[in-house]
Amino acid sequence: MSNPVHILAVDDEPELLEAIQEYLCLRGFRVSVARNGNEMKNILALDPADLVLLDLGLPGENGIDLTRKLKSTSNPGVIIVTAHGDSEDRVLGLESGADDYIVKPFNFRELLARVNSVLRRTHNAEIHSDNKSSRDTIQIGDWAFEHATKSLTKADGTIADLSTGEIDLLITLVANANKPTSRDELMRATNYREWGPLDRSIDVKIARLRRKIESDPSNPQLIKTVRSVGYVLVITT
Repeated sequence: MSNPVHILAVDDEPELLEAIQEYLCLRGFRVSVARNGNEMKNILALDPADLVLLDLGLPGENGIDLTRKLKSTSNPGVIIVTAHGDSEDRVLGLESGADDYIVKPFNFRELLARVNSVLRRTHNAEIHSDNKSSRDTIQIGDWAFEHATKSLTKADGTIADLSTGEIDLLITLVANANKPTSRDELMRATNYREWGPLDRSIDVKIARLRRKIESDPSNPQLIKTVRSVGYVLVITT
């Protein structure tokens, strides 16, 4: 598709809508948001979507009925979003015509994977990677980060042994390379929950990542602290 893929996120949680919009826009999508079924219909009447992220627990008309109507009219890809983990909600959503589902709270990398999977099946759409750089490889000091494999390899062939959380952190830092990334955004990217002033889990994860990739973790040159904000990944182009 020559134009950016249009995704419509429908949810009655403003903070989640904002987080979804920010995350997917950074990955090259065009994202609209709606808080209920009426807003969704008004947006779609003017600007059809390739994919709809649809919360099942909306006020007013519920997500199941809205999914049926979507599939009987414009037929976009639909991913239902539910706060419940039981199978009945998932089965009802899929029986109503949804293409996939995701359960709150979700990891944003999982959301991106499901979005790309549905777009491949429903619209043969251009797939967006979990970074906003079009390059296959980005150089981070002595390390080369491969977007396709999400691997970090040193010039001497050493491969960094990164956990899933550390990969999520690195992907978000790469997407915002040379710009400060807030602790809030890092928290959402790794676990989708808001950062509190006493929550140091992101700092702990950053410290672990530094120990794996910095020549001198006590004097980091790749992942630097930005006081009162968060962290910045320093790369040279």
